[in-house]
Amino acid sequence: MTGALTRAFLVMVLVATPSVILPDVGTDTKQMVALIALFGGCLTFAEYNAAYPSLVEFRDAPPFNRVRFIMLFVIVFALSVITGAKDDSTAFARLFEAMGVLVGHVMDFPYSPVRLATMMMADGASYAQMMAVRTATGTAYVLSLFALAVFVLLLKIKGWPTQNHDFNVWVNLPTFEPTAGGDVIDRLDRDAWVNLSLGFLLPFLIPAVVSVASVGFEPLTLTSPQTLIWTVAAWAFLPASLLMRGVAMARIAAMIRSKRMATAEGAAAPA
Repeated sequence: MTGALTRAFLVMVLVATPSVILPDVGTDTKQMVALIALFGGCLTFAEYNAAYPSLVEFRDAPPFNRVRFIMLFVIVFALSVITGAKDDSTAFARLFEAMGVLVGHVMDFPYSPVRLATMMMADGASYAQMMAVRTATGTAYVLSLFALAVFVLLLKIKGWPTQNHDFNVWVNLPTFEPTAGGDVIDRLDRDAWVNLSLGFLLPFLIPAVVSVASVGFEPLTLTSPQTLIWTVAAWAFLPASLLMRGVAMARIAAMIRSKRMATAEGAAAPA
């Protein structure tokens, strides 16, 4: 229960971070954020306090969810500081803003996800708005790539998912139906490739989908600071999360395959 309460509190802190950092946040916005934070905290507590989860994957297989949470928190915190820097003259905020502008400029090359993300802006968007989106998307994308590299490195170092603890496939994959048909290893490998493919393509597909969906409507305008922060955070977090899930599924399939081979060799060995 202590661990579930701690995780619920951290989720509430994550949701409230932009409202705490950004200046001039309205009372109605704060109340809505508090309601969403409370809902997220209750959901997290229920999932981690239950004997068997129903939605959260890899609950008992750290550091999967820990890396994802830290990645999302760092992205939201960095974007909040950068977005609020125009009204904050402190050296800390200006440093974040300068680094974000530099990263956004470096990542803004033809056909890059950052360049495509700026195309979601309305035709009448100002130069300052375009630069704000470029800075935010560049920062979030680089942070997500760094978190993905750290995740893969941790899996190699820790020998995830089996070193130092037992790994229950069905507890850690509550949404995976083992009796749906077909061999479990083949399905895990297929899901891994689907997640890896989607994770790689989403940063390129999302701007295209938004552009197609906005035909006949006003294109997306990210003028609200909180809208900018959460939209860009989701744009960077979802692909990286899918890539992490694909890597994890592939390693689980390899674990089951190796256990099957070891069992078969043991059964074939002479008594």
